[in-house]
Amino acid sequence: MVLQVSDPSLVVLCGPAGSGKSTFARRHFQDTAIVSSDRCRAMIADDEADLRVSPDAFELFHTIIEMRVRRHRLTVADSTALQPEARATLRQIARRGRVPVIAVLFDVPEATCLAWDHRRDRQVGQSVIHQQWDRFQQALRTIRDEGFDQVVIVSENELATTRVQIVNSE
Repeated sequence: MVLQVSDPSLVVLCGPAGSGKSTFARRHFQDTAIVSSDRCRAMIADDEADLRVSPDAFELFHTIIEMRVRRHRLTVADSTALQPEARATLRQIARRGRVPVIAVLFDVPEATCLAWDHRRDRQVGQSVIHQQWDRFQQALRTIRDEGFDQVVIVSENELATTRVQIVNSE
């Protein structure tokens, strides 16, 4: 699959922990374009896993995204984006910045997410992944009606072969 991404745009990655979102982002986008909620937690508390700082981390996450979008920079929002409200906030940021917003959903089986989580340095665990995977199933059913300019679903089999083609739109 070839995923065409206009530059500028806001690319919203959506999927449970362990589904390959961050690896996909690093493989296909410049490091400076990727805004990671985990990285924002680490910037505030020196620990990506410190959920106590999540409110501040997401304020920083949204602020960085808003600044990049306002400057018409290709931006990748790397978080789970499993809640409709989280996706709505990101769509609003894109609309204010007058850039397209693309949802990329990582449709990876729960067992694969668990296996990939087990190999990571910072594991979130089975119960968290199970809850996130259930929320992701809801997102799969509703996201096409949420107002994204483009919705792309990437399966586990497509992760290794998907290419991102960045198209300059300005």
